[in-house]
Amino acid sequence: MEKLDPRLHFVVVTGIIVKDGKFLIMKRAPTEKAFPNMWTVPGGKLVYHEYSKLPRTSQKSPQWYHVVDWVLKKEVKEEAGIEIKKPEYLCDLVFVRPDGFPVVTLSYWAEYKSGKTKCGKDLTDFAWVTLKEAKKYDLIDGIWNELRDVEKILRERK
Repeated sequence: MEKLDPRLHFVVVTGIIVKDGKFLIMKRAPTEKAFPNMWTVPGGKLVYHEYSKLPRTSQKSPQWYHVVDWVLKKEVKEEAGIEIKKPEYLCDLVFVRPDGFPVVTLSYWAEYKSGKTKCGKDLTDFAWVTLKEAKKYDLIDGIWNELRDVEKILRERK
């Protein structure tokens, strides 16, 4: 493998979706490079050729605002077939994929808004689960802790 520029990373956004006290988890396909056949939450990569088509902040600006919200809503729609309310930041993490690419993951949570849940490309199953039920699934390490953290946030807001 050729040597990678150490400054380059994939940027991934994930979303813990909450509906009626349950969380949406989805099973990754066996063909996935990272975490094949494991359960996770919906999300996807930030891809320049996708967000570059969005309107910029102003004609003089070289930047786009709210792209993370946009990509998370887009990915949840593509992967799970549902719409979500405004995402809220939860945490971030970094890991290196088996193929050597470093990944920065921005984890958010959001409430379900509408739609019928389905599996998109590269996913083979889904479930709406309680925190206790989530323990029975082969979740990517750390996902259960994120679900627990969202449940705590929701409890504190009541």
